[in-house]
Amino acid sequence: MSSRYRDSGVDIDAASKAGGLISGLVKKTWNENVLSEIGNFGGLYAVPPGLEDPVLVSSSDGVGTKLRIAFMTGKHDSVGRDLVNHCVNDILVQGAEPLFFLDYFACGKLYPETVNDVVRGLSAACLENGCALIGGETAEMPGFYANGEYDLAGCIVGVVERSMLIDGKKISPGDEVWAYPSSGLHTNGYSLARKVIFEDAGLGIDDELPGTGKTVAGELLEVHRSYLPEVLTLRKTVEVKGLAHITGGGLVDNIPRILPGGCGIEIDTGSWEVPPVFRYLQEAGGIEKAEMYRVFNMGVGMAVVVSGDEGGEVASAEGRWRPFRIGRVVTGDPRVEIS
Repeated sequence: MSSRYRDSGVDIDAASKAGGLISGLVKKTWNENVLSEIGNFGGLYAVPPGLEDPVLVSSSDGVGTKLRIAFMTGKHDSVGRDLVNHCVNDILVQGAEPLFFLDYFACGKLYPETVNDVVRGLSAACLENGCALIGGETAEMPGFYANGEYDLAGCIVGVVERSMLIDGKKISPGDEVWAYPSSGLHTNGYSLARKVIFEDAGLGIDDELPGTGKTVAGELLEVHRSYLPEVLTLRKTVEVKGLAHITGGGLVDNIPRILPGGCGIEIDTGSWEVPPVFRYLQEAGGIEKAEMYRVFNMGVGMAVVVSGDEGGEVASAEGRWRPFRIGRVVTGDPRVEIS
């Protein structure tokens, strides 16, 4: 009796079909710096000319349990956008603009149409951020993931002139902390949010999420925003001393990552209107305020530190979303005080 790979649960034909579906989406993101072809062992990308002292900045991340919402709804393109935008923001905090992106998609059984939907989202976000999608891995691993489920991760590489790096070293007491609004949960806190919504409150995926004017699916699948255009525009006007992408750990754990010794942050939570989804989660789950600000972004997607005398320039900065002042830098330990 002879065995084939398909007998073990791996369908090479499905992988080939998926590759054919996504090739056009991938090539849409390419520019003159992409030197490789689809199917090469490694992606080749030439460092753009004209840079005097370039520094490459890289990061990798995943979408986390937000993927569960994609499984429940059958909507898979938004998580691809989430992944790219999240990674773009992670290197943006150091001043870098994205060059190229690679993804990792792993599943128990490969459905080419699902892969195509995910890559459609990846491709769209790469195009919006001026980033080339130059490679990735699609792994079918029977028995490792439940049927219909997958994991999604990615790696991004960007570049910045050494003289334009943002490292937080210039932050000092008296500086102001501003913020760009989030679109919702972004890609963090979903394990707690799912517990509150589906277990504690007993809501279904298509039910209305009280106070939001959206269904549960509509609210939880809101795409993680990229702040690349806003930050690049802002840097033309003011000196950005520090940037913090508010992801896992919320405001409490993320902002201290950029603070030099001797500097702390005081955040006035009454200085902005917390989006309804967070108010609902806190009430329905009986979650303490301190826990909320350590798990969720609470409506702050990107925090920006500037000199106190440049706050007016930040307030009038052009962009899709208006920044708002949330706090100030004070003398103290590198931590955030929430009031």
